[in-house]
Amino acid sequence: MTTNDQPIDWKRNMWIIWLAVMMTGIAFSEIIPFLSLYIDTMGHFTRDQLNFYSGASFAVTFLVSAIVSPLWGKVADKKGRKLMMMRAALGLAFVMALTGFSQNVWQLIFLRGLQGALGGFVSNSNALIATQTPKEEVGRALGIVVTGFTGGTLMGPLIGGSLATFMSYRQIFLITAAIFVIVFFFIWLLVEEEKKEPLAETDQKKPALRFRDLDNWRVLMALFVTTMLVQIVNMAINPIVALFVREVLSGRGNVTFITGVVAAMPGCATFIFASWFGRLGDRIGTKFMLQMGFVLVVIAFVPTAFVTTVFWLLFFRFAIGIADATLLPAIQTLLSRNSPDEMVSRVFSYNQSFQSIGSVLGPLCGTAIASFFDYRAIFLFTAAVMAINGVLFYFNINRNKAVH
Repeated sequence: MTTNDQPIDWKRNMWIIWLAVMMTGIAFSEIIPFLSLYIDTMGHFTRDQLNFYSGASFAVTFLVSAIVSPLWGKVADKKGRKLMMMRAALGLAFVMALTGFSQNVWQLIFLRGLQGALGGFVSNSNALIATQTPKEEVGRALGIVVTGFTGGTLMGPLIGGSLATFMSYRQIFLITAAIFVIVFFFIWLLVEEEKKEPLAETDQKKPALRFRDLDNWRVLMALFVTTMLVQIVNMAINPIVALFVREVLSGRGNVTFITGVVAAMPGCATFIFASWFGRLGDRIGTKFMLQMGFVLVVIAFVPTAFVTTVFWLLFFRFAIGIADATLLPAIQTLLSRNSPDEMVSRVFSYNQSFQSIGSVLGPLCGTAIASFFDYRAIFLFTAAVMAINGVLFYFNINRNKAVH
């Protein structure tokens, strides 16, 4: 809680929020291994029906989040980021508990949509850190927060899969709800936020600041699009990763186990390197780190299309995680440095919306490319997308010398 005579300890806030977003990452991802199996317990579905309902239950959360996130961001800029984090944690706890009592698939899909509508925890966490951290330390702080959420999403499926071996799916949803309740009290009792001063009468009469009023709104749009494309290229392989691993193995080895390791490689690399790259960006320039990230991701994706052994597949998937560790903190840092304090939550929420759109489009693009060409074409497609985005962003940055 904030005191009027003592400055906020931004490092303490950073580590508390790091732990909170890690717990949130666990809560979000621990239900992934069994969500489709949970749906299968709700009726007698054909294979096609089960695929449709499973896909819909995943996609609806991101679709609703893409629409609603900016609204919560606007409220956060007015009422406070801490309040919105508490609102999200408590709302998600309520929804997760109800999901554990779903009686049919349509109730579950509705609640998954409600989960997207009540989100915004991570985006407001980033906004709070960005506004209360010294500008010269923002890259490092946001990089650390990235490692927290990434670490949680890595541990979540392992925890959820383990819990599912000795308890029911419904009980795990209640455990997930309990995690969000703990996060709520974490934020309420331990996170400090500067109280907003009441607006002077002359300020109250001023029109609200709009996105198009910002000097660097084109740069922000370029960052939003970059976030979406990063998410598209990261998610594009998800529908076919097991099939591609099976093709590379050519009938040798444990496909399921190796698929899990391959899927975890990018997240492991991001967890290891994100905070270090964020700190490096503060020293040598965030724009340079972003450009380096574009180069790294192309270098990592192109050879992946030609791998013939699991070792090289694991190596290049790890390299993609290193590229993500370069890109993600740099994007977040540039967003914070080019946004006025009264709009930071809105900007991060817009970014969350574009990320959610990428989460929906990525698997669709991957499936379509695999259907028309083959699995390996996905990696060439994603490399081309990021190369084009990198070139366009480079010229956009050069046209806007005021970018921090």
